[in-house]
Amino acid sequence: MNRQDNLKSKKRSWRHAFAVDPPGIFEPSPEQRDLIEKLCHELVRRRLSAPVLMFLEMSRPLNFIGSQLLHFFSPLISSLSQSRQHQQLAAFLEHRGSIDYLCRRIEELESARK
Repeated sequence: MNRQDNLKSKKRSWRHAFAVDPPGIFEPSPEQRDLIEKLCHELVRRRLSAPVLMFLEMSRPLNFIGSQLLHFFSPLISSLSQSRQHQQLAAFLEHRGSIDYLCRRIEELESARK
């Protein structure tokens, strides 16, 4: 293999190394949507919309790190709870548009409550 072929091979292997989700509106899976609906309804019922929206906007750049922390603590959470919903939440937070989806859904529910 000559030097030029070697460079092309390296470029191909690194092409998607830093790829992110495609732009556009993120749509969660049906299981994730059910979990997020329950979570958003509970937050709006407890009238925590404003603090939660403020927290979500401030932590927007860290949503992927939060999802990885949920994956990391998954064994501990599993030992305390029989539910696997934390895994769905972690998978949801891995996507770039997840915070936008959460904020939009909370705002919709809050406006419907009023």
